[in-house]
Amino acid sequence: MLASASRVARPFTISRRPAVRAMASAASDWLKQDKRRMLHVVYRVGDMQKHIDWYTKLLGMKLLRYRDIPEGKYSNAFLGYNSEEKGFALELTYNYGVDSYDIGEGFGHFGVAAPDVYKLAETIRGGGGKITREPGPVKGGATVIAFAEDPTGYKWELIQRAKTEEPLCQVMLRVGDLEKSQAWYRDVLGMQVLRTRDNPEYKYTLGFVGYGPEEDNCVIELTYNYGRTEYSKGNAYAQVALSTDDVYKTAEQIRAAGGTITREPGPVPGIGTKILACTDPDGYKYVFVDSEDFLKELEAAAK
Repeated sequence: MLASASRVARPFTISRRPAVRAMASAASDWLKQDKRRMLHVVYRVGDMQKHIDWYTKLLGMKLLRYRDIPEGKYSNAFLGYNSEEKGFALELTYNYGVDSYDIGEGFGHFGVAAPDVYKLAETIRGGGGKITREPGPVKGGATVIAFAEDPTGYKWELIQRAKTEEPLCQVMLRVGDLEKSQAWYRDVLGMQVLRTRDNPEYKYTLGFVGYGPEEDNCVIELTYNYGRTEYSKGNAYAQVALSTDDVYKTAEQIRAAGGTITREPGPVPGIGTKILACTDPDGYKYVFVDSEDFLKELEAAAK
């Protein structure tokens, strides 16, 4: 039995020195005040149009916006089921001249919810897509799922749900210490630990974290495989972007919680949007984006 599945995730230890306590208190207050949500997940593809076609024609997503950055030699396509102002999106990145990537072992899958997984699987198959796990109930449960692969080999879990506000519902990552990861996502990112499910028969444990209930929000699914502490990352999966009302206050809060900042808060050259970046205990990257600047980006793209 996995030890972390039977213990409640604990917050990081904070020094008792007065100055540090005051800083920690201010950071904790900011964590409660900040209105955060998951914006998009970023990953790299070798053929942009092939992926846009796959997601729009087979999964029923919309192409929300597209931008080409010739000076940076890359392009981005944003896809999803809802507008970016309120929904979660995919941000596909094509780097000029690069046609393949290593997905690695750490990234697991993305998830999409649909009212009829059997029908969705047939749509994917009929459009030339690859189904790697036929529709049917999960082992030991009643939820109907299936698995598909996109043109690069990214896995997609198709999850049957009668109704949802956010069909783009999961990003699954494998971690080496579930308890440590859950504490980090709660104390650093400010997410809720939604549930933990241990599966001793199959030697793995799942932990779901996010900013709202699974039924109507995209969540991070953390997977711990018994006895496995490290995974290769590859160069395909990149990061998840999150909103924050103030990147500078969030940077202070992350430091106070014991997090590691890999990009100091400030504007992105040539764009002006303020961001900061940090990594979780397993090295997965998260980028905080200033909420007001993000909306300005969307307004500019709409013109």
